[in-house]
Amino acid sequence: MSEQAKVPVQSMTGVPSSRVESDSFGAIEVPHEALWGGQTERSRRFFAIGSQRMPLELVHALAEIKSAAASVNRDLGLLQPAKAEAVAMAAARVAAGEFDTQFPLSVWQTGSGTQSNMNVNEVIANLASLALGGGLGAARVVHPNDDVNLGQSSNDVFPTAMHVAVVLQMRPLFFALERLRGTVRAKSAAFADVVKVGRTHLQDATPVTLGQEFSGYEAQLAIADAALRSALPGVHALAIGGTAVGTGLNTHHEFGARVTALLSERLSAPFVVADNLFAAMAGHEPLVLVHGALRTLAIALTKIANDLRLMGSGPRAGLGEIRLPANEPGSSIMPGKVNPTQVEAMTMVCTQVMGHDVAVGIAASQGHFELNVYKPLIAYNTLDSLHLLTDAMTSFAAHCVEGIEVDAERMRSLLSRSLMLVTALVPRIGYDRAAAIARHAQDAGLGLRESALATGGISAAEFDDWVDARKMLGPEPS
Repeated sequence: MSEQAKVPVQSMTGVPSSRVESDSFGAIEVPHEALWGGQTERSRRFFAIGSQRMPLELVHALAEIKSAAASVNRDLGLLQPAKAEAVAMAAARVAAGEFDTQFPLSVWQTGSGTQSNMNVNEVIANLASLALGGGLGAARVVHPNDDVNLGQSSNDVFPTAMHVAVVLQMRPLFFALERLRGTVRAKSAAFADVVKVGRTHLQDATPVTLGQEFSGYEAQLAIADAALRSALPGVHALAIGGTAVGTGLNTHHEFGARVTALLSERLSAPFVVADNLFAAMAGHEPLVLVHGALRTLAIALTKIANDLRLMGSGPRAGLGEIRLPANEPGSSIMPGKVNPTQVEAMTMVCTQVMGHDVAVGIAASQGHFELNVYKPLIAYNTLDSLHLLTDAMTSFAAHCVEGIEVDAERMRSLLSRSLMLVTALVPRIGYDRAAAIARHAQDAGLGLRESALATGGISAAEFDDWVDARKMLGPEPS
């Protein structure tokens, strides 16, 4: 950079609009009001790619780690107490979201997340410097590498932050999932006596109750819930202490365990040091498992949403068995049209999550030797899936499932016309005779009862006794 480029540019008010920072590559201008430093500025300039920013949840997790690390380094006698306190306090403020505008970097940066790690280091160093009476940049009295990043490497800190962020964001997802499960359970109980046509292959089948269908939905959600919970222990295992390649070079041998214990205490989570730090940094199988469980949840939600879409289709020319809440107009040209918009939003979210899962799997497979360099993508997609599913389930429960109503008359009408009630006759007259009755009813445009009486061999009393939809909802009692 030329000497002229090193001189801060003056704004119209006479206040410099930039200051000069220096890093190992030399001098670079940084916006005067920015709390970040030279390495952040270089990344901001060289990686102007897309609109996706490093998730703030990950930034906050990095800051939680920096705060814990400062306290541990103080206790180990590696960082002066006053400086350690300043770093810990500055990091805590970052973790609380006070300085979210100071983290402008794109997800599409170095695959180790080094630049975002340094972004956090630089902001914390400048804040701590100000707290100690120092300045910014060249006037800083706290060093982003030597003090804030003491005992750490981006290669162990960033994957640790990935796990911490995911664990914290799983909490609202579990809350939203439990709310939706509870809403579905309540509907299953409310609809326990509503008998309707069952369907297989999108064709009429033997009857079920709407409550039975909803019990199936709740069971699908329970399977996804169990899968998510079974994947959590792997994400509780942290890479901190591995430094550059997993060997722990340039850190105290107690550092990783102490930071992990402090994070567990502060964040109320059962974090542990990973059994193998090499695997924790070079592979991301725990997050693959978590995202696979998110994909399972997305699959279940898609099935549920599509069933509600079909049962609510109409209102005059569809199935029309249930009425979905009408939340907003559905057409700019067709007055009175109402669409299943919550279903559409949910299924779009689920499709996005399934796409994220493909990308996470490919990215996690690309570790080479001691490091996987797709970490920002894995972090971004996993956190995005968590946010999308949490919000979508919350909206779906409140604005769709809770307000579902049954069109009882429509249910009865469709059930009375179903030819598959003939299945109740099979134990009485055999499959072939029952099939002939069903075929005759379809060909002649008759109801099943009329067809059975017309074919002979069955009395009206026998038909009425044998063909009762409510007796077809489970195995015959012994």
